[in-house]
Amino acid sequence: MVTGKADDPQPAIYYSLYAQPETQGFSSRDAFLSYLEKYNYKLADSTHAADIVIVDGSTIHISGFTAEKTFTLAQLQRKLTKPADGIIETCKTAVNICIALIGIMALFMGMMSIAEKAGGIRFLSKIIGPFFSKLFPEIPKGHPSMGHMMMNFSANLLGLDNAATPFGIKAMQSLQELNPNKDTASNAQLMFLCLHASGLTLIPVSIIAARAALKAENPTDIFIPCMIATFTATLAAMLIVSFRQKIRIFQPVIIGWIGGISAVIALLVVYVTQLSATELGVFSGVLSNGLILTILLVIVAGGLYKRINVFDAFVEGAKGGFETAIRIIPYLVGMLVAISLLRTSGSFDVVINGIKSFFTFLGADTRFVDGIPTALIRPLSGSGARGMMIDTMTAFGPDSFAGRLTCILQGSSDTTFYVVAVYFGAVAIRNTRYAIGAMLLADLVGIITSILLCYLFFGNTL
Repeated sequence: MVTGKADDPQPAIYYSLYAQPETQGFSSRDAFLSYLEKYNYKLADSTHAADIVIVDGSTIHISGFTAEKTFTLAQLQRKLTKPADGIIETCKTAVNICIALIGIMALFMGMMSIAEKAGGIRFLSKIIGPFFSKLFPEIPKGHPSMGHMMMNFSANLLGLDNAATPFGIKAMQSLQELNPNKDTASNAQLMFLCLHASGLTLIPVSIIAARAALKAENPTDIFIPCMIATFTATLAAMLIVSFRQKIRIFQPVIIGWIGGISAVIALLVVYVTQLSATELGVFSGVLSNGLILTILLVIVAGGLYKRINVFDAFVEGAKGGFETAIRIIPYLVGMLVAISLLRTSGSFDVVINGIKSFFTFLGADTRFVDGIPTALIRPLSGSGARGMMIDTMTAFGPDSFAGRLTCILQGSSDTTFYVVAVYFGAVAIRNTRYAIGAMLLADLVGIITSILLCYLFFGNTL
């Protein structure tokens, strides 16, 4: 728990297999063997005798093995745990994350500085002002924070995580200027972060790419469920925070904007579903990269048109990006160490096994439980959830029920605790009020929606 590393060598455990993994949802015997290999479980051979035996049912008795050495497939899956980084290694990871952010933060916050001095952010604020003024009633009309938030949401929509972070931090800093109590989150900051953490993304490119790499029959078949799940989670976040802040949602302006966004998403869904996996990859790459390049060029062109010193403005903003990346280190270290302790102590595995046992006792369909680890890790670690998604698809097959569910869950929300640590840490806010509770409740809505959608779209698969 203290000095261990996830890639530390583990002693091999050899086993004999007297079971049919297909009965537990695995696509094949080979898929099951590959699954156990990741936990350093190896099939016994003439050189290595079996340490344990895996059977179909607990009533089967294999000569030479006691009950303590005999496991059903379900029992073995509850026993398996992957090693995780200890406290020391996690601290290094937190610092490495921040160092990796420095260059990206410097670039985009430098460009934001040019846009601000050229008046671009204020212009963007005027366009979205009628909508945001209803959701953020405490923000003055035309305030630059509205433009910063719009840039952040736009980057999220296109799956540009690296670009979204500096835009979001700049938005938090702008909102902090209006915050009368500097160490407590304002209503506007809470609304912004809860909407951001809901993770609304138009095209889940990385998920589709992972499915294609694992030879899914149709890598894009999770696109529509992902889109619906993430949109539902975003609406839930908006409704939850609006309820807490007593904001009237059913106003013509809000309904009009939400309806317009829904129409755009629907049109995009119709278009994308007609593309092949290769065409989708090209389309999303051109759209994402082309748009961000266009934004950067427009910002520079605007600065030249307004005759400001583009280089000086960029350097001034880039310095702020460097300082912000360094400032969030203590917050990120604290958050990641807490997560590490949960994982290395086995608490996380106890929760998963408890959920599966509970639904088994009720006699309910437990296929969805194999995707739950992704949902539980997602608020804690984006990379951890991505690894869990790939692990589940590898184990059960990318076209299995669990494989598809874990993809939908991965695309339904963002990394809640990372967002809280980085964004609030960037403006030194300690009292986050109900931020975590609202974000986790929106995550829960996304999880439930994802499970229901998976049964609706893929309920006939194992």
